[in-house]
Amino acid sequence: MFLRRSVLLFVLLATATAIAACGRRGPPLSPYEAAVEARKEAEDKGEPLPPEPEKPVADKPFILDGLIE
Repeated sequence: MFLRRSVLLFVLLATATAIAACGRRGPPLSPYEAAVEARKEAEDKGEPLPPEPEKPVADKPFILDGLIE
């Protein structure tokens, strides 16, 4: 019984670790940056181009921004 639980716990931990490790390295991309990157990739591959993204407007300061910085 103890061996079965130990193996199950190990498998669950290994699965959780593998899932947590999935993802993309680097800083997060803004939607504008992601759209520009997708457009460049489509152009390089010769695929139809997605619509040109609109440049984002300047960020307005928010009252809680001081908590993040």
